[in-house]
Amino acid sequence: MTQNDQRYMALALSLGRRGQGNCWPNPAVGCVLVRDGRIVGRGWTQPGGRPHAERVALDQAGDAAHGATAYVTLEPCAHHGQTPPCAEGLIAAGIARVVVAVEDTDPRVAGQGFAMLRAAGIVVETGLLSDVASDDLAGFLRRAETGRPWVTLKLATSFDGRIATATGHSQWITGPEARRTVHAMRAGHDAVMVGGGTVRADDPSLTVRDMGVTQQPVRVVISRRLDLPLMSQLARTAHEVPLWLCHGADADIALVEAWEGIGAKLLPCAIHGAQLDMGSVLTMLAEQGLTRVFCEGGGAIAASLLSEDLVDELVGFTAGIAIGAEGLPAIGALGLSTLEGANRLALIEIRAVGADILHRWRRV
Repeated sequence: MTQNDQRYMALALSLGRRGQGNCWPNPAVGCVLVRDGRIVGRGWTQPGGRPHAERVALDQAGDAAHGATAYVTLEPCAHHGQTPPCAEGLIAAGIARVVVAVEDTDPRVAGQGFAMLRAAGIVVETGLLSDVASDDLAGFLRRAETGRPWVTLKLATSFDGRIATATGHSQWITGPEARRTVHAMRAGHDAVMVGGGTVRADDPSLTVRDMGVTQQPVRVVISRRLDLPLMSQLARTAHEVPLWLCHGADADIALVEAWEGIGAKLLPCAIHGAQLDMGSVLTMLAEQGLTRVFCEGGGAIAASLLSEDLVDELVGFTAGIAIGAEGLPAIGALGLSTLEGANRLALIEIRAVGADILHRWRRV
């Protein structure tokens, strides 16, 4: 494949990222159509998951799609859902060549899109910029392969790893630039998740602000007993922005009915020890269609995710301030006696964000 192929696929990948956080349960795909060295169509998966990227690009190109090369970040779908298969659309438009970054591991596709295209005489080439595409589509692929969403755990801490003083005061440890970056990260995920303790302590809204988003992420709260304030910001906005509450079967039925009455979605999950089983929680969220979850703590839920090896990416914002041992730790007890029991992650990025340091880690 040529440098031009790489350039057009890089453009398709950048287009696909526009769908992150607003097209679940479908993947955030990008597509570029090129004929005689000229881009004739561009598209990405639209909010709500349809139309798909290929359909958007084909509609834009019209008759100019005949004989063109299609650069697509994920294997075109081959199954009938709420829309016809994209592979059929490419064939009907007279596309001559299809270049794809990664194969779709969804069992409904899994190579069938490629087979359909090749059977129609279309040249199919795969693997171009596959590493980048796999990162961009990690949530969709994780859900298809394991039945759970991609989980990003974000922690904003002092230099000594605290998220608040002993009295619970935490606003603000990090600066405005870091907080704006967090909003951008929220916008790229399907859901923002916190524990009930964070809701009780901070009364957060968990929305994306000042980013011009067309679709807010789902707000997910983990609370076994649903002992959450019914006069909170989350409660007041439950009819406006999706609010899902994961709880145990032993939650008070009156609280279940109260939260349902104000517009929240209630999701009963399995219990492990004294807490909800986070594996069960994530499976439940995946069954509801979520592919990318952005967890913002607090310490108990962070510890649960880490101890169960459910964190795919760890994002840390570290401020140049020390709070001391009496402050609240970012991560609750993990019960480790030796370092061998701790999961090690690989550093993938470190940079300054305003007066703070951003560092990102991925599972090895």
